[in-house]
Amino acid sequence: MNTISPRTAPSRTTPSRYTPRPPTLLKRLADSWLGLRWLVMPVLVALVLGALVHLITVLILPFYAEQDGYARLAAVGEPNEMVLLDDPSAKSGVLPRMDPAFVTAVCVYDLSDGPLKVRAPVTEDYASISFFTRHGVPFYAINDRNAGRDMVELDLMNAKQKAGLPENDEVTAADRLVVESPSDQGIVLVRALVREPGAREGVRSLVGTAMCAPAS
Repeated sequence: MNTISPRTAPSRTTPSRYTPRPPTLLKRLADSWLGLRWLVMPVLVALVLGALVHLITVLILPFYAEQDGYARLAAVGEPNEMVLLDDPSAKSGVLPRMDPAFVTAVCVYDLSDGPLKVRAPVTEDYASISFFTRHGVPFYAINDRNAGRDMVELDLMNAKQKAGLPENDEVTAADRLVVESPSDQGIVLVRALVREPGAREGVRSLVGTAMCAPAS
């Protein structure tokens, strides 16, 4: 009778059972993003495009507006002429959101024919001169506290006119202040504070002496 040695006898092995590990939190988040990215990405692209369109519209709207601040002020007076505006009321005003605490004079300028001389008086409280481009972008401002004199006087010119100044013509803030306009057309705004109602007529008379005229 043949016997099988224990060493040579085939051994029976129990197949092992593999239990997969549960996915980690990072893996679950990654799987969720892969499943939702086709929904999220179009939404994000639409939001970005909408924001860009809104920004571009806001930036270019002043260039196409027909009744902007420049057009309204141009109807009040002639170019290169300082005009004292009427006091704003609740129902009327040349410009929107005009502060009734200030007296305002404006000059719609055009530098095509040459530089301009701008003068504004110094008041007891506060007065300022602001310069804007044709589309209402501010590029320079000064107040009477910085002037150090009874009258603020400036020369307004474009870049070409400023470059044509004589080389020996010393331009300093102490004797002659030159303001360079980025364009030929723009707005000069003179504003003076009225401390109390009884002083309004005096401030209006003072602001009425402001000047915007061709430089001699």
